[in-house]
Amino acid sequence: MALPLVVGVDGSDSCLLAVDWAVDEAVRHGVPLRLVHGSLWERYEGALPGTGGGRPSEQVLAEHIVAHAAERAERHHPDVKVTTDTLPEDAATALVHEGAAAFAVVTGSRGRGPLKGLLLGSVGLAVAARAHCPVVVVRGDRAGLAGTHGRILLGLGDADTGSEALRFAFREADVRGCTLDVVRAWRHPAHEVSGEGTRADEPADATASALLDASLHALSAEYPQVRTHRSALEGPASKVLVNRSAAADLVVIGARRRTGPFGLQLGRVGHTLLHHAQCPVAIVPQQS
Repeated sequence: MALPLVVGVDGSDSCLLAVDWAVDEAVRHGVPLRLVHGSLWERYEGALPGTGGGRPSEQVLAEHIVAHAAERAERHHPDVKVTTDTLPEDAATALVHEGAAAFAVVTGSRGRGPLKGLLLGSVGLAVAARAHCPVVVVRGDRAGLAGTHGRILLGLGDADTGSEALRFAFREADVRGCTLDVVRAWRHPAHEVSGEGTRADEPADATASALLDASLHALSAEYPQVRTHRSALEGPASKVLVNRSAAADLVVIGARRRTGPFGLQLGRVGHTLLHHAQCPVAIVPQQS
């Protein structure tokens, strides 16, 4: 049985955009959709007094949130298989736990919290940093959300962060029938560059190009129908990828899997993309 695509729902506009995006993704990959709402209402509310054991207001709200999200998903694509659940955990913990048996976890870029000015909600950031399955934070402009660019962008990392992300990106490009744009950023210690970066004939550029060729060789043979475009660009990886995300439907990067209570930790590139990318962002953990 196919693992589900798990979506965190909280009733926010951002969450509903994530549901729409996830429905399309589930259909592309032929996987079921699981809508999850995490809430600690049981910890703070008992049965309402004087109502004969009526349900707490937060429980009613949680059930309404997942029911509304399920209706939206089924309207968006009637054939997608949808299940729902409300879990007695905080939202981030619930989604991290669900990710243990998920195709991927999807969240919106902002939640229902009072700090509307935040670029990324705390739940999305926590799940992206802790989950041990791919996590997609749905954000960006209308074209990126709609997937009209026909391009998947992969920021190629080192061997300990890159192979799972590379396979994920190839698979996405394959099911979407679009180009895979693979970028390896490099820095020259003698000077800084601004903007997206430019090609150069420095030895570091040659090393980056060689890494691109070596990394893509096996999967290009496995996915011969996927068109690839590879670039070795000088400049900060975060800036290069944010700039190129304006012409992408999804940007993919890898993350190192660490042991211990904090699990995966995001580096500067991951943080920057989750806050500033102009399309959805996939964080793919490198499995041990």
